[in-house]
Amino acid sequence: MKLTLSIIKPDAVKRDLIGKINTMIEDKSIKIVGQKMIKLSLEDAQMFYSVHKDRAFYQDLCNYMISGPIVVQVLSGKDVIVKYRELMGATNPANAEDNTIRKSYGVSVEENSVHGSDSEENAKIEIDFFFSKREIYNF
Repeated sequence: MKLTLSIIKPDAVKRDLIGKINTMIEDKSIKIVGQKMIKLSLEDAQMFYSVHKDRAFYQDLCNYMISGPIVVQVLSGKDVIVKYRELMGATNPANAEDNTIRKSYGVSVEENSVHGSDSEENAKIEIDFFFSKREIYNF
């Protein structure tokens, strides 16, 4: 089984959507094998999103991600990266397909409710950023 990282972003946490998003994840036969609610520091957000540091939206993204608590998750399953990215939907909720998380709950491109790793390499980096081995139960 492969692993990927999911983040339920501040807009979704604030609107009490954690359970609804988790249900959508589990309904796709994706297992949640690690989960915790945290509050990022500005330094954490800047480090996590450093790949975007030269982009115009970088500072706004970091400020948004520290605006409230987030839920970080490790997801497991066959082809989990592809399956979860399909379930998330397009970055812009207006362009996302029906029955995706972003179409159902995203507010805007900036407040699109969830993040997911885009590759196996990034999934490992992102999971290691938030989780120790003992916090993941991959059965």
